[in-house]
Amino acid sequence: MKKILLSAVTAPIRLSLLASVLVLSATASDDLAGAFKEGKVSGQIRAFYINRDYSGASTVQRDGVTLGGYLKYETDSLYGFSVGAAFYTTNKLDSKSSTATENDLTLFGSNGENETYLGEAYLQYKYGNTAFKTGRQKLDTPLAGLDDARMLPSLFEAYVLSNTDIKDTTLIAAHVTKFAAGTFANGYNYTTGTGNVLALTAGYSGGAGATKYVGQFTDMGTYAIGHDTKGVSVAAAIYSGIPGLKLQLWDYYAYDILNAVYAEANYGWSIGSVAPYLAAQYIKEDDVGSSYATKVNSDFMAAKAGVKVANFDIYVAVSHNSKDSSAAINGGTITPWGGMPAYTQGMVTRHQFMAGTDAWKVAGSYNWKDMGANLNTGVYYTSFDMDTLNGYSANHAWTATEAGFDVIYSPEAVKNLQLRLRGNFPRDFKETAADGGTSWDEYRVIANYNF
Repeated sequence: MKKILLSAVTAPIRLSLLASVLVLSATASDDLAGAFKEGKVSGQIRAFYINRDYSGASTVQRDGVTLGGYLKYETDSLYGFSVGAAFYTTNKLDSKSSTATENDLTLFGSNGENETYLGEAYLQYKYGNTAFKTGRQKLDTPLAGLDDARMLPSLFEAYVLSNTDIKDTTLIAAHVTKFAAGTFANGYNYTTGTGNVLALTAGYSGGAGATKYVGQFTDMGTYAIGHDTKGVSVAAAIYSGIPGLKLQLWDYYAYDILNAVYAEANYGWSIGSVAPYLAAQYIKEDDVGSSYATKVNSDFMAAKAGVKVANFDIYVAVSHNSKDSSAAINGGTITPWGGMPAYTQGMVTRHQFMAGTDAWKVAGSYNWKDMGANLNTGVYYTSFDMDTLNGYSANHAWTATEAGFDVIYSPEAVKNLQLRLRGNFPRDFKETAADGGTSWDEYRVIANYNF
C-alpha cells in the first residue's frame, strides 16, 4: 500500500478574543471579498479542573485548573478554494506550587506555562468528490490523532487528499511532516529509566524532555525518537457498502523508523429492539530504512462484542500484544503521534500496547433521553496482565487495573454547552518488585461551550 499520512494542526487563542466571536453564515462566493465576508467563525471555550490523589508507592496529590479553547475562521469557497486558521490557548487559573509534582501539567503548555499558538493554518480545495488540504490542520486517524484527553489536542502539518468516487468507499492519501503535541503530552515527561516505554506506547515521544515540544510543530521523527526524518506517509481505504459492516485499512510509513498497518472491521445488526455488534482490530509494525528505532517487530490484536438494548450500550473487549526481547521496547506497539484506537484502553491506563500484555475491558453506558434529560452516564473496568518483558517495570510481571465513570450533561437552557464529570481509579498503574505499586483516585470537571 502506498505510503501517505493524514495531518492535522490547530491553534490556541486568548480568552479576550473568544469573547468577541461572531458566527457568520457561509455560502458560495463569486469573488475574494465575498469569500471573506461570507466566512465562518467557530470555536470552543473550555474550562478544565483535575485532581489526582496518589496512594501506594506515591503519596503526592496534584491538581490544576485552566480556561481556554480555540477560535477558528474559515472563508467561504471561491472556485472550490478556501482557507482557514485557528488559534488555541490554555491559561492557568490556580497558583503554581513550588513542588513540581503537585502541579498537574497535563492542562498547560510547555513547563506548565500558559500557551497560545496558531494551530490551524490551511488551504483546501474541493472538486466533486475529491478534496485536498494542506498546512496545519486537525488529523484524527487510528495511529496519528488528536488525543483530545486534556486541555488542548495534538495537531499536525500535512498534505491530505481524499476521494469518494467509488461507491461506499473513501480513499485517503496523505503525507505528514510535523506534529504539535497537545497538553496531555506533559504527562509523559521523564529523564531516565523506563518512562520512554510508557510514552511510546501511550501516544507520545520516546525522547527525554520532549514536553518542550507541546504546542510546537516539530519534525515527526524528531518528536518520536530524536531523529529528523522525511515524515510519515499514509494510504487508507474505508468501505461501508455492506449494511451494518464497516471495513478500514491504513498503512503508515514512518521513514527510517517503522511501517505500521492498521486494520479494523465493525459489524452490527438488529433483532427487534436488540442491536448486537462485533468488532476486531489488528496492528502490525516493522522497522524500515535506517531503522532509527532499531528493530521493530510488534503485533497487536483485539476484539469487542457488545449489544445495544433500548438506551443501554454494554460491551466486553479483549486484546493481546506480542513480545520480542530483541526488538525495540521488547516488541511493544509504538504510537508516538497521538494514536490511541485500542478497545481495551482505560481513561489513563494504556498498558495494552506494552510487550506481552493481555488486557480485557467491560463497559456500559445509559442515555437518559427517554426520561427527559440530556444526560449520558457510563462506567467501565479494565485489567492488564503485564508480562515480564513489558519494559515499563523491568523484569517484573504484575496486574494493573482501572475502574472509572463518565457523566455528560447538556442543559437545555444553554444551547451548545456540555458539562462533564469523569473519574478514574487505577490500581498498581506501575509496580516493581520493591514497592507496593502506584495507584490514585482522579476526578475531572470539564465545561465545553461550542459556537
